Amino acid sequence: MSHEQVLQVTPHTFNDYREGLIALLVDAVQHGASVGFMDDLDVPKASAYFCEVLSQLEQGSLLLWVLVEDQRVLASVQLALCQKANGLNRAEVQKLLVLNEARRRGLGQVLIQALEHGARQHKRGLLHLDTEAGSPAENFYSALGYTRVGELPNYCRSPDGHYSPTAIYFKTLSEPQ
Repeated sequence: MSHEQVLQVTPHTFNDYREGLIALLVDAVQHGASVGFMDDLDVPKASAYFCEVLSQLEQGSLLLWVLVEDQRVLASVQLALCQKANGLNRAEVQKLLVLNEARRRGLGQVLIQALEHGARQHKRGLLHLDTEAGSPAENFYSALGYTRVGELPNYCRSPDGHYSPTAIYFKTLSEPQ
C-alpha cells in the first residue's frame, strides 16, 4: 500500500529529495512544462538549478514542498517570499510540478493547500503567479480561487522554442497588517 506525504523541504533535508527533484524537473520539461527551461534540459543543468534553489532555501527567500509516495518525489511546488521592505505581504507561487505519470490525481491541489498554509505562517497574504495562457493550469488555478488579472503577449518560450503569452493570477489569503 502506497502512502503519499507532503513535506516542507529545509536546507537540512534538501539532499534527501535532490535527486527526485531533478528527475521531476527533467520529466516536466520533457512533457512540455513551461517552467523556465528549454527542451535541452538535462540532469547537469537541472542539478545546477537546484544548487540555486538550495541557496535560496538557506537565505530564507524560498520555501519548497514535495509530495512523496514510497520515498519517491511525485510533485513539488515553490513559494518565493518577496524580500523587498514594501512587499513583505506577498509571495510568488513557482514551479508547481507533477510527474507526468502521476497527473490527474489531485497532487497539485494538495501541494497548493500546503503552500497556502505556509504562506499564512510567513504572513504572506497575497500570492501571485504566472502560467502559460490557454494551458490547463489556468482552469486549475481558477478552480482554487485564483483570479486572472490579464495576459502578457509573447512572454516566454516554451521548451520547444515557440513564444507564448502568460496569464497572471493572484489570490488574497489575508489583508496586510
